Amino acid sequence: MKLHHSINKQFQTVTGYGDDGSVEINARSFGHSLIVLPESAPRPWPVASFEELTEAHFEQILADAPDVVIVGTGARQRFVHPRLSACLTTRRVGVECMDTFAACRTYNILMGEGRKVALALIVEATPA
Repeated sequence: MKLHHSINKQFQTVTGYGDDGSVEINARSFGHSLIVLPESAPRPWPVASFEELTEAHFEQILADAPDVVIVGTGARQRFVHPRLSACLTTRRVGVECMDTFAACRTYNILMGEGRKVALALIVEATPA
């Protein structure tokens, strides 16, 4: 599904996503987990699956100093255990978990409002 007709190259915008879990950022497709911030290029996030999340994965996001982190958990909404994201919440960074499609839409809205938002997407490998 495409989210935007036009691409704003100034900011990293989610422009689409597929049923296979892939995500398009400024019309470039990604088939792996990644972190997206409005003003810097998307970067890989070494998360193979939701079940493999650790505190270290959230500490990687902390370095970006976001106000809020939107975690895309795949095809269905799942909630991260509070101890995993404690490094963020103790520094008053909001953490919201959503299915990937809702996370992408929410990220675009917050980014459009000028919020310092990070989108952390878990893209699980699909079996061949």
